[in-house]
Amino acid sequence: LDGVRNSAATFFGANPLQLALIPNFSFGLNTFLEGMAPGKKVLLLERDYPSINWAFEQRNFEICYAQIDADLEQNIEQAVTMHKPDIFAFSLVQYLNGIKIDMNFLKQLKAYHPELTLVADGTQYLGTEPFAFEESPIDVLGASAYKWLLAGYGNGIFLVKDAIQEQMKLRTIGFNSADATFGDKANIPFMKHFEPGHQDTLNYGSLGQSVKFFQRIGIHNVASHLNQLTAKAKEAFLEKGILEASSAKRDSHSTIFSLVGDEEKFRRLENANILCSQRGRGIRVSFHLYNTEEDLEQLLSFF
Repeated sequence: LDGVRNSAATFFGANPLQLALIPNFSFGLNTFLEGMAPGKKVLLLERDYPSINWAFEQRNFEICYAQIDADLEQNIEQAVTMHKPDIFAFSLVQYLNGIKIDMNFLKQLKAYHPELTLVADGTQYLGTEPFAFEESPIDVLGASAYKWLLAGYGNGIFLVKDAIQEQMKLRTIGFNSADATFGDKANIPFMKHFEPGHQDTLNYGSLGQSVKFFQRIGIHNVASHLNQLTAKAKEAFLEKGILEASSAKRDSHSTIFSLVGDEEKFRRLENANILCSQRGRGIRVSFHLYNTEEDLEQLLSFF
């Protein structure tokens, strides 16, 4: 497990003491929030992934919202200026339509509002391009690893920067938090509170193998392939007029797209063994390192 922790920390540009191995994002976020003082003002995104919004809405926080559309970054800046939140919690990539928050915008946001704590869900992001936690403006980042990291269910990571660790005291605890040593109860490292009990070695071993897989391929090579493929996909979707309007107006995009299509279109795609999902009023399709331009052409033939 320490080997997995160390390799994951290296891959994501973090100190191993900033990283916990968690079964899923929801567990990590709820554990983290149990150590946060109530009454803080939190900015969320409307219709963001339920696991991030519900965790805050369920607790005694003052909640405000920004809208997800083509002007997402501008909406966030206006909401921060208007509401002056203590925390901004968000998904780096929206699961419904693939809209991705600009990382340079987050850097500027943090520079102008240094006291604003940025809490991010990276489930739909990690594994698509290089990411260095220590160099990023994000204070807290969690992710389930079943998505782009290709590690299956039951594993993920949670990252917390040192300054945030110093401000909080987590309540979750178990014998494993103290590495099964009776005398260490009072000396438990912050991130070990996320690991209170026995850890599933098979699941975290799968995460470790995925990290090695990406390191062997090279995350820069993965990003290059995805950038080329998704750029061609977006251009083709725009030509056919099937891309969701909010995504069509943005300069950059993630690997996820929401296409105009009804139930019949969705069933036709399924019958052709094209994996997709019905999300909201659209059909969500996604590309990863194993997809090709031929896959894109096959998809386009149904529109």
